[in-house]
Amino acid sequence: MPRIIFTVTNDLTYDQRMQRICTSLAKHGFEVTLAGRKLKNSKPIITQPYRQRRLSCLVNRSIIFYAFFNIRLFSWLLTEKADIVCAIDLDTILACYFASKIKRWKRVYDAHELFTEQKEIMSRPLVYKLWLMLEKYAVPHFQHGYTVNDFIVKELNRRYGVHYITIKNMPVKTVFPALPSSKENTIIYQGAVNEGRSFETLIPAMKFVQAKLLICGDGNFFAQTKALIEEYMVGNKVELKGLVSPDELKKITPTATIAIMLFEQTGLNQYHSLANRFFDYIMAGVPQVCINYPEYKAINDIYGVAYMIEDTKPETIADAFTTLLNDKALYQKLKANCLKARKVLNWESEEKKLIAFYKKLTN
Repeated sequence: MPRIIFTVTNDLTYDQRMQRICTSLAKHGFEVTLAGRKLKNSKPIITQPYRQRRLSCLVNRSIIFYAFFNIRLFSWLLTEKADIVCAIDLDTILACYFASKIKRWKRVYDAHELFTEQKEIMSRPLVYKLWLMLEKYAVPHFQHGYTVNDFIVKELNRRYGVHYITIKNMPVKTVFPALPSSKENTIIYQGAVNEGRSFETLIPAMKFVQAKLLICGDGNFFAQTKALIEEYMVGNKVELKGLVSPDELKKITPTATIAIMLFEQTGLNQYHSLANRFFDYIMAGVPQVCINYPEYKAINDIYGVAYMIEDTKPETIADAFTTLLNDKALYQKLKANCLKARKVLNWESEEKKLIAFYKKLTN
């Protein structure tokens, strides 16, 4: 069987995209290994139809971590057997590049996002310069790859002349059980609690909304989000649930009244994003308030699953929530559209492109 190694910097537990990709390939005759990082609070690895490996790293914070982890990953890769190695984003690209050169493996780049255009990178000039240098050096050496939307495909082609394909980050088709109506209106956010996700305006917006906000996730803006909840005195309306497993999310998300999909317009990565939670909400049959950026607008123009807003001001967000809570006809229309759209917008449709990509690479 063709052997593929995927490399990430997370601890594998909550990475739904990689779980989908690895499971699909394993079920279609590939021998798959997913390598990530071992953390102090890592939960035990859950058995999957593919091999998993966590690597320990002496340094786990700041940009220095990436250098240490790539050295550790490179050393481990040299002991492995494979036909293809795939770097997920820029985090692990150097280790994959040098190991593939030595081992004569084929190499693939999976760009989950336009890495150098993230707000947390662009707002730090030195950090931005270092990541951009790495991107300019490494990406041209990865002639095979894929990413999550057509804009990033075109942008990486413009920058580095690579010809990647689009494999959208959609959820596995799921049949949810019928759920009783909740007595309390709830709004759900699922995903990384990071800079650029509009928590600075989402939290104050909750002062004017008759609903409870559940934030399922963790990230580099978690502490600041907690402070914002205290500052605006909305502790009775906002619950920080921290990291939630994919299986638990499948139970929580369908019970929500409304979902939220926001990004600040800082950098191309936010403006041209196409996050997996956008599709997760559709699969769960939950209407969402969504920022009217190009990738989301293109899909909503076809399927009509979201209430689109033009900016992320607190009053705009609050008004959108209130509209969906009060306009029952609009709400039911969006919900019905979600139930129809999820028959099309699912991983089963994207999986075919993934399998074809790797079969072509191994022939």
